[in-house]
Amino acid sequence: MMNRQPPAYCIIGAGKAGIAAARRVLEAGGQVVLFEQTDQIGGTWNYTDAVGKDKYGLDIHTSMYQGLRTNLPKEVMGFPDFPIPEQEESYIPAEDVLRFLRSYADTFDVTRHVRLEHHVMFVEPSDQAGNWKVHVKNLPLNKVETFLFDFVFVCNGHYHTPMIPKYRNMQMYRGKQLHSHDYRSPKHFQGEIVLVIGAGPSGMDLALEISKTAWLVIMSHHTKEPFKTVFPNNLKQKPDVKELTSRGALFVDGTHSDCTVILYCTGYRYSFPFLSLSSGITVDDNCVQPLYKHCININHPTMAFIGLPYYVCAAQMFDLQARFCLRYYTGEEKLPTKDEMLADMQQQMEQRWKEGYRKRQAHMMGPAQGDYYHDLAKTAGLDAIKPVMTKLHNESSQRFNDDLLHFRDDIFRIVDDETFVEVIRARQN
Repeated sequence: MMNRQPPAYCIIGAGKAGIAAARRVLEAGGQVVLFEQTDQIGGTWNYTDAVGKDKYGLDIHTSMYQGLRTNLPKEVMGFPDFPIPEQEESYIPAEDVLRFLRSYADTFDVTRHVRLEHHVMFVEPSDQAGNWKVHVKNLPLNKVETFLFDFVFVCNGHYHTPMIPKYRNMQMYRGKQLHSHDYRSPKHFQGEIVLVIGAGPSGMDLALEISKTAWLVIMSHHTKEPFKTVFPNNLKQKPDVKELTSRGALFVDGTHSDCTVILYCTGYRYSFPFLSLSSGITVDDNCVQPLYKHCININHPTMAFIGLPYYVCAAQMFDLQARFCLRYYTGEEKLPTKDEMLADMQQQMEQRWKEGYRKRQAHMMGPAQGDYYHDLAKTAGLDAIKPVMTKLHNESSQRFNDDLLHFRDDIFRIVDDETFVEVIRARQN
């Protein structure tokens, strides 16, 4: 009797999502190869001064900037059974997160399965039922190889391909325009008048950073609730931009501001340039479809996406999503039929539209993230994410909005599966 080979898994990307998926695949007895186009494990947590293209002509992946400290407490950033090592601060330097990810990969024997400087060029269904052909370029050798896999986990992240809005007269503007993806240090804005477009986490964070060196920062946004944060005197707020002019921007309230630099903090596009049309996945205004529970490709269920939902406890969710998919891939649970998965997706999306979400928010979780975790766990018979994680994530996100200047002074501690305490709470001036 012939011994059957373990199923072969391709994982695209060796960032946080990729190594989380690989750990669970190995645990389930699968063979795994992680293809990583950079020369290090860690994904977006790898800092580089470089912007634009790398030495191979590929887009720089990371959006990390100098001196970054996390905007979430480390207590919610670890994996369920592998927390970030204890230290006094809750908001830690990016280098500490990168060190943690490398430790995780080493601990669970993931590191040796990573092929660095391997760029996934094309993924397509093979002639064999359910299998995938993956065409990969070995960058140092400039050599393309084709591999056959039973399963594919897409873990390439979604903070790497800038989304830049279109305004009238963008070409007329004479100053510099860049996206937050290419921001590295506030020193480049010394004495400038900077228009920051967007007031999400990166917009607010970078507006504050840049105000330390810029002459004036103008933050344009459409947030309806007034911010509780008391901003520096050289940081002003404006409504949405209507159009650009040669010297600056005209806003929807009819006012105009001159500026020397425009920084777009307008988010990122989900981008999977390596997926063939025959993979059955479409991306329309950041809505990736058709997916069962935001992760399994309904048209080809042997492909899954780890990490699409955002405003989440990322590492915790990546681990849960990987375990969810593997329940079906290992045969422990039977996957619903295509029609059943489509109906489930349709029902969930319709509920989102009723609640006022727009298409580009199809994968946004935020305060409702706990419902998503519960649904995954219940559907596949898994241990859920501890409620304390969701509670602390939501609390810290609110603190970010309420006191941008001081929220990183907060220190939290996990007490049990339900409870956290504030050891120190920063005070707003």
